[in-house]
Amino acid sequence: MQRAPSLADYEKLGAFYLGRDVARGTPFLYDATHLTTHAVVIGMTGSGKTGLSVALLEEAAIDGIPAIVVDPKGDLGNLLLTFPGLAPADFAPWAPHGANAEDEATKWREGLAAWGEDGARIARLRAAADLALYTPGSRAGQPLSILGSLAAPADRSDDEVVAERVTQTATSLLGLVGIAAEPGKSREHVLVATILQKAWAAGESLDLAGLVMRVQDPPFDRVGVLDLESFFPKKDRFELAVAYNALLAAPGFDAWTAGPPLDVASLLWTKEGKPRISVLSIAHLDDAQRMFFVSLLLGQLVAWMRAQPGTPSLRALFFMDEVVGYFPPVAMPPSKRPLLLLLKQARAFGLGVVLATQNPVDLDYKGLSNAGTWLIGRLQTERDKARVLDGLEGVGGGGAFDRDTMDRTLAGLAKRHFYVHDVHADAPVVIESRWTMSYLRGPLTRDEIKRLSRVEATPAAAPAAPAETAPMPAAKAPPGGERPVVPPDVPQVFFPTTIPSPLYAPMLVGAAHVHFEDAKTGLDFTREVMFVTAAAEGPVPVRWEDSKWAGGIDVRALATGPAPGARFLPVPSSLLAPKSYDKWTKELAAWLARTQGVARLKSPTAKTYSQPGEDERSFRARLALSSREERDVKAAAVREKYAAKVAALEERIRRAQQAVAREQAEADQQKMQATFDIGGGMLGAFLGGGARRAVSAGASAARSANRAAKQAKDVAREKENLATLLSKHLELQREANEAIAKAASASDPATMPLESVVTKPKKTGIRVDLVALAWIPRAQ
Repeated sequence: MQRAPSLADYEKLGAFYLGRDVARGTPFLYDATHLTTHAVVIGMTGSGKTGLSVALLEEAAIDGIPAIVVDPKGDLGNLLLTFPGLAPADFAPWAPHGANAEDEATKWREGLAAWGEDGARIARLRAAADLALYTPGSRAGQPLSILGSLAAPADRSDDEVVAERVTQTATSLLGLVGIAAEPGKSREHVLVATILQKAWAAGESLDLAGLVMRVQDPPFDRVGVLDLESFFPKKDRFELAVAYNALLAAPGFDAWTAGPPLDVASLLWTKEGKPRISVLSIAHLDDAQRMFFVSLLLGQLVAWMRAQPGTPSLRALFFMDEVVGYFPPVAMPPSKRPLLLLLKQARAFGLGVVLATQNPVDLDYKGLSNAGTWLIGRLQTERDKARVLDGLEGVGGGGAFDRDTMDRTLAGLAKRHFYVHDVHADAPVVIESRWTMSYLRGPLTRDEIKRLSRVEATPAAAPAAPAETAPMPAAKAPPGGERPVVPPDVPQVFFPTTIPSPLYAPMLVGAAHVHFEDAKTGLDFTREVMFVTAAAEGPVPVRWEDSKWAGGIDVRALATGPAPGARFLPVPSSLLAPKSYDKWTKELAAWLARTQGVARLKSPTAKTYSQPGEDERSFRARLALSSREERDVKAAAVREKYAAKVAALEERIRRAQQAVAREQAEADQQKMQATFDIGGGMLGAFLGGGARRAVSAGASAARSANRAAKQAKDVAREKENLATLLSKHLELQREANEAIAKAASASDPATMPLESVVTKPKKTGIRVDLVALAWIPRAQ
């Protein structure tokens, strides 16, 4: 019986314990950095594909790698079924109908033990990462709100990135109402994309209701060189609006707007910065809804990816099961374009993509040639096998491609056996996948998902600055009148509005650039601020201490004239004195110097500061990546240092093994010769040959026996030499592993203590751009 591996055999830094090498009988450890070149998992029903996928995700969690997991079948929620105690009571609520909980607990304990695992490793898995189950479009689990996907991107500096997100979002939205629109060619796509583009360019976020209104009455009258009515008549636009309105009115659609927002960072890390494995179960959705959600998610993932700095280390994983239909060879569904983009570009950002399927025929293998690792289990048909071989032939790496040999290997795979083709490895191997720590009980029912899901509070958006949104006057305003006469030396600005015929209320606005600098910590940051305050009559008409933050409004968006049909409230006399504005400008600068500050987080352990506006989640994620990058570099250096020593020792072991085999063969020959000589002497004496002949035969037998004895000593000596070399080899491996462990950071970025540091601006860092009479719009 094969010995179960010990913790020391497989628990290595940056190595995923996926099973055992069938040929060698040793643990198969997959280098996590290889996943930056992506992976494909293929296998028919019953091949063990789900088990191998779950094992990979478990290893990622233990290594602190967050993951977004798209689950079209509903069985990857099993990742949340982890029981460190392995007690029957743990299994009882989840055991399939007819299964005995005690038998299931025993099966899992024994299965784990056979692979050197136990409840302690399960506890380590649960401590290493947060596990969450989401059900978009349903309240069975934790729903996800899609409204954030229609929000204007926070960073709109890269026109290409924004344009790509506009295209992807428009494609997804049209797919939701059954329109397979071709980007840039379909008039529906051009219309929706233009609506999104213009809204986002103005920093305005939309929801589906707002989209319906703008489809009917777009805020533009031309599309390209054509007038809107010629390009897309109002009657036809009304039909599109009706389709979306029917969707909004459908029972249960409100679940799409419930729960935390569809935000990639929140799916990958908790607000405290702990890595998260987010399972997005979409088994309950119909085909159109699945495509809508997946393509929307992929668009968000691409936008998030491009906002990250490059890294050679593995930052996060995107895993999708049953990818057939989302990545076909010829058609171009909304999901395919972003998947292709991720496969081609995500490596540079440390995002690993893992795609799995049990139906390999309908896949774009040209696109999958970007995947560096293929894990292939039992296949159902010869056609499946032929398509997989075609795909492998285009991948390259991992040794010379021998189609006939691979064909025979794939044909002979047993259950839970996988052919692993890794472009980073010298040659492919066949592995047997390990026992999973998660309880694989099959797809979860709606009631089971309810029990598993943890309802978390919707994370609040971080405020842009330490103040509130500009208020309207609390008291009921008197009826407005005509625009009052204001002295020409009094600066005036009008806040932007979409309110028809607004009523303007007079207030004072101040806008400035506040520069923060700290050479010791590398801080060099400028914040644009805008505050509004009411003015009163009396000796102190304006107090900036009473002002409110004009959140979300850019000073460049302020207008110089009112909206059509506007009415105005009376202006306090204090705001009509031009000389007061110079005084208020100085007071604003002094107030900003006293009250403004940049709060940052500091890690005393890593001696690193967060960036201005960077929340704890993002800062800890950055610390974790930095730690992993440092670990990978040091580990590579250690491996390189020991590689020559290990290679030389393995060559000595090879020669010693040959010597043992050679000496053993000679010893066996001498032993046989001695037996023949002794036998021959005895036979001669028996048949009669004279005393002289008997003595000669006896002497020959004695010499043969001596030679055999000497040869046996040679064998023993060579075996002892081999044992010594093997012991040195184990010691060298242990020494290398200890050196790698020592090189890695001992601190867990998810739990290391953080301090809050506030940097104040210097007076010279305040530049007031505007102090003016501000007209604030409101509905009449």
